[in-house]
Amino acid sequence: DPPSPRPPVRDRYFDTLRALALIRVVAYHTFGWAWCGLVFPSMGVMFGLAGTLMAKSLERPAGKVIRSRLRRLLPPFWFWGLFVVLAMLLHGWMPGRQIVYWIVPLGDPPGNAWGEQAWEILWYLRTYLWFVLLSPALLWIFRRAPILVLVLSPAPILVLTFGWAGPDNRFGSALWDLSTYLFCWLLGFAHRDGVLQRLRPALVVPAALAALGYGGWYAVAHRAEFGTYDLDEIPLAQAFWSAGFVLLLMWAKARLRIDFAWLARFRRTDRLVTVFNARAVTIYLWHEIALILAVPLIDRFWDVPAFEAYLPLDSQWFMFGVGWLLIAVAVLLCGWVEDVAARKRPRLLP
Repeated sequence: DPPSPRPPVRDRYFDTLRALALIRVVAYHTFGWAWCGLVFPSMGVMFGLAGTLMAKSLERPAGKVIRSRLRRLLPPFWFWGLFVVLAMLLHGWMPGRQIVYWIVPLGDPPGNAWGEQAWEILWYLRTYLWFVLLSPALLWIFRRAPILVLVLSPAPILVLTFGWAGPDNRFGSALWDLSTYLFCWLLGFAHRDGVLQRLRPALVVPAALAALGYGGWYAVAHRAEFGTYDLDEIPLAQAFWSAGFVLLLMWAKARLRIDFAWLARFRRTDRLVTVFNARAVTIYLWHEIALILAVPLIDRFWDVPAFEAYLPLDSQWFMFGVGWLLIAVAVLLCGWVEDVAARKRPRLLP
């Protein structure tokens, strides 16, 4: 009998970055720390990793790749959306024609203020979806002149910031987010094609530090204008800080051949990283709902004298912990949808 094909080997460096990105997102939405994005720009990292995987996938016919990506993304989104939409309807939401964006989120799906904390995170899915659809063309352009395309990729966010601000609608929002993370997505292409591996430290390090410096300076210098230095509120600063940060992460991976193979020695941590990656969409979609539900749950704890005496019920760290417990419940109850979407046998835990 011919030997059975080996399962694809996971890159534990990228897997660990994705897990850290998700943890950082949950921490930011729990504590609201403005400096979170400076320490670890999660969304830039996630778009960079997704760009690498997309470039790898496009070694196959583009139509098949796009259908596969849609199949993996949309069912978990529909399953989650069913609960969110029903809850908003029960709380007085009257949908219009824009409800079509709850089927294919090419624009921000509509909702009411009651459910905003749950649905406001969907900008990431919308941006990811647009990048997937544009990737065959983007990759073709990128491969004509990789370095030039990378150098020019911050141009759209510069134009939107200092020139034409784009339309004030769903298309405009998508344009801003695509422009903000275009460099990171293209960095994924550059990593996959071996472009980064060929670049010398004397070029990469100063370029990355310059991008970080400009992004950080812009955030601080315009703090009064935006009311914060939080990168999530300042697209230009986010674009350049993420560009410099992800460039260093991707280039170090390519140049130094970092693989984090040692992670296998720490079995529990390695297992946790595996679960985070196999359930990334579930964790991202359900984490805000988990944090919302944590508040009334903790309120009930105050009615138990022992809990009030011995648990730090008024601590945000306690809410962070309860939030993660509820995320774990969501992974167990809802994560199987990702298996079905990937045409795998449904499992409680991967």
